[in-house]
Amino acid sequence: MTGTMIWEHNEKHFWLRGERPERMVSFDESLGYWNVYGYPEALRTMTEPATFSNNTARMTPTPPELLAGNLVQMDAPEHLKLRNLVTHAFTQKTVMDLAPRIRGLATELIDAIEDPTRIELVDDLAYPLPVIVICELLGIPAADRDLFRGWVEAMLEKTKAFTLTKPEEELAQDIQEYMERFQPFRDYLHACAEERRRRPREDLLSGLVAAELDGNRLSDNEIVNFVRFLLLAGHITTSLLLGNTVLALDAFPEQARLVRENPDAISGAIEESLRFLSPFASMGRVTTSEVELGGEKIGKDQLLIVWIAAANRDARQFTDPDTFDLTRSPNPHIAFGRGAHFCLGAPLAKLESRIALSVLYKRFPKLRTDPGRPPVVMESPNMTGVGKLPLIA
Repeated sequence: MTGTMIWEHNEKHFWLRGERPERMVSFDESLGYWNVYGYPEALRTMTEPATFSNNTARMTPTPPELLAGNLVQMDAPEHLKLRNLVTHAFTQKTVMDLAPRIRGLATELIDAIEDPTRIELVDDLAYPLPVIVICELLGIPAADRDLFRGWVEAMLEKTKAFTLTKPEEELAQDIQEYMERFQPFRDYLHACAEERRRRPREDLLSGLVAAELDGNRLSDNEIVNFVRFLLLAGHITTSLLLGNTVLALDAFPEQARLVRENPDAISGAIEESLRFLSPFASMGRVTTSEVELGGEKIGKDQLLIVWIAAANRDARQFTDPDTFDLTRSPNPHIAFGRGAHFCLGAPLAKLESRIALSVLYKRFPKLRTDPGRPPVVMESPNMTGVGKLPLIA
């Protein structure tokens, strides 16, 4: 069995239907950018930063206040300087020290499920667990997680139909509307930063408020955008990964049996889930010079949408790419990127997922999807995952 139709999905995600692109690199005239679908082509865009810049915002009339401190949009050397301010919090040792707390939280959340025979995975576990963990690291009240969820959903709505072919005035209006959607989030984080200036603590936010780059303190916008990135990336990836792994194991019963018989197999299931249903389906790059990629000549200052999720299904790199195989080895997926921008929180996301799934399957060994309540897929084409996942225990 191959999992080509695990759930209803975004129409852009053709690889989930077992389809292959006609060309690994192609230009979309209607949207004004290049699509990159192949594995070696995607890998090259991640590992040649001199040619493929992360600063995609310069292709749109993006206000400067959105860019300051935005780690995703930075190139070297600024990117590395800012990243180094928090790298210590995401080392393998520091992350492993969080294991008891993560296990305790996962257990508490599962214990709190009102009807253990009918679980809604996202609400009950996949969303609150990583939000609480990243909030505790940052020093932000985890009790406000419902506020974060509303702001995140509002921001993601504007990722549904991005195009560069609109007149600049319309693009500017779209960005303005996007900013208005998450201004409450920015205001909230500004208030948190101000509170840390008055009363610093032992947390990441206090560290950022006190930090200096090139002899200067970070500006309010730098702190807010950096914290916003950490907060969003710190929970969305794990939330999607947990749901995707449960879905994949449900679609491949023999693989689920391996997990039930050997809990250590969960690590392999997580790695294969990252490949099979990559949470962040795409990322952006901009060419800094003319380049040939996938047999196509691409000019300078061209936007590339690199479809990580499609690249992780490239048959040139992965045998039987539409089969979920938790014993797959090697499994060089690029779900967390590669190179200088490799996901800072990858070790934490894997640890959270491994612990949460081990607790979940130990408690509910016969866990399965509810045929009467199908999953609700996230609408953003840039993400792979569900917003709701009803389960029967």
